Amino acid sequence: MSWDLRHIRCLVAVADSGSITDAAIELGVSQPQASRTLKALEAAWEMNLVTRTSREAVLTAEGRRAAEQGRHLLAFAESIADTARGIRVIRLGYVSTAAGRHSPALQRRWREAGLNVDLRLVHHEGQLAGLGEGLCDAAVLRHRPDSSTYFSQEVGTEQLMAACADNDMWRNRRRLKLRDFAGRPLVVNRHSDRDPVAWPTGLEPMTAFEVADTYSWLDAIAAGRGVGITTEATAHQHRPIGLRYLPITDAPAVQVRLAWPRGQDIAGLRHLQEILRSLYAHRHP
Repeated sequence: MSWDLRHIRCLVAVADSGSITDAAIELGVSQPQASRTLKALEAAWEMNLVTRTSREAVLTAEGRRAAEQGRHLLAFAESIADTARGIRVIRLGYVSTAAGRHSPALQRRWREAGLNVDLRLVHHEGQLAGLGEGLCDAAVLRHRPDSSTYFSQEVGTEQLMAACADNDMWRNRRRLKLRDFAGRPLVVNRHSDRDPVAWPTGLEPMTAFEVADTYSWLDAIAAGRGVGITTEATAHQHRPIGLRYLPITDAPAVQVRLAWPRGQDIAGLRHLQEILRSLYAHRHP
């Protein structure tokens, strides 16, 4: 039995929504049709991708791996279609957030510029936010990528923040220092785009466990399984119930860099740099 992008869209929709019913609504099809599409994909691949209950659909390990690759496949297919139609697009990749509190203003200013180039913010896990796989044209990163492969320019800086559960021992603190992390369990997102923290000697936290994406990182911290380190952009973009952020006052500022592959001529890139620099220059737009 064959499969196509329709089956992949269904799997990704189930992964994002958590149920076949909600996935069907997102796809604009009936629940039985979405269920049949998913079963057809499982039959084609001869594996179970989803564990079904009366209330939810939970992806198996195979399903999670397939959904992650499926998102890449759908993004690549969309880029092929845009190229064929002559549509000019900048796919701007990001990991946790593109520009935090500045993201809405970034998109508004881009539209107001009238460049006849579509700016699309696309989320990908991994240190390069999909840049290495060709899933985006440029990326907002919080580290300096390999200069032999990528150009990158600093567009701003962000403060380092701590994340903890709202019932954590830090619940009454207003700010922290790096030494406050000594011996604390740390939840680490192994796909973060940020450089590791330079901890004071002998005052390092202990790694509680690693997660594979931003949302798992947020969930683990909100559940009290450990504390985390991120930048203010994540703190502005992701504020789930049960989680709070605290500034780390003695940590160096984190560079925010716009990166793109060497040898690529990207329409509108210079204007994108200018907008990002302008937004970060005004801390409270």
